[in-house]
Amino acid sequence: MPGIMASQLDYPALRAVFARFAEAEPAPRGELEHTNAFTLLVAVALSAQATDKGVNRATRGLFALADTPERMLALGEEGVIEHIRTIGLYRNKARNVIRLSQRLIEVYGGEVPSSRAALMTLPGVGRKTANVVLNMWFGLPAQAVDTHIFRVGNRSGIAPGRDETAVERAIEDNVPAEYQQRAHHWLILHGRYICVARRPKCAICPIRDWCRYEDKE
Repeated sequence: MPGIMASQLDYPALRAVFARFAEAEPAPRGELEHTNAFTLLVAVALSAQATDKGVNRATRGLFALADTPERMLALGEEGVIEHIRTIGLYRNKARNVIRLSQRLIEVYGGEVPSSRAALMTLPGVGRKTANVVLNMWFGLPAQAVDTHIFRVGNRSGIAPGRDETAVERAIEDNVPAEYQQRAHHWLILHGRYICVARRPKCAICPIRDWCRYEDKE
């Protein structure tokens, strides 16, 4: 990563970058389908090493049957497997979905907790998954850094860092407060569709003027 790590953009540049993102997409949304906090939590946990489209195809039938921890537990591990076989690591993920459902019932009264520490006690839920739930469902300015955001942060200078935690902190420390809650969505969508891993689409990039990536095409 040091080879593509740009220097941190200054505050005026960051304001300009996120103003441009907001102008282009005022209300960015995540692409994982869900109906409540529990289905969002499960969908995000299933999305590790899988695409959102693949997860959505698998969870439509699953969530039609089991949209609460109680219903998921009643469906059972084999029942979950039947729906998510097309997702990578499906057996381990099904086991975690059942275990986290059981813990939600036993410890949190069947409700998804709104604290990062509590979320991270659930099987299969790490910091990134917890931050997505906090951001998308509870509206908190939590920054879930995936491979797309890691790439964009380092290439552009928006949030450079040698690991995901450093990039997360760079976003929290440097991005203007009014843009923090939606920063996760803007950055992930930018990385998914424009600042792609190979041959980034610099010609149509809305923040090209401020980006510090040296190999613009």
